[in-house]
Amino acid sequence: MNAPEIPVSSYRPDIDGLRAIAVLAVVALHAFPTVATGGFTGVDVFFVISGFLISGIILGKLERGRF
Repeated sequence: MNAPEIPVSSYRPDIDGLRAIAVLAVVALHAFPTVATGGFTGVDVFFVISGFLISGIILGKLERGRF
């Protein structure tokens, strides 16, 4: 029996929220460089989340032979 196929383009609002927090950290660093810290961490978090999403899309397509 095959597992149900999960659509590749399934929307993840929780991931969007994490990305928004990462972007806000970067914006805060640029707006208030002496007060706000952690903007560079925001860039790292944004890239990790983006890599997670892109990897999921690629692996899903590879499993279906459509990459």
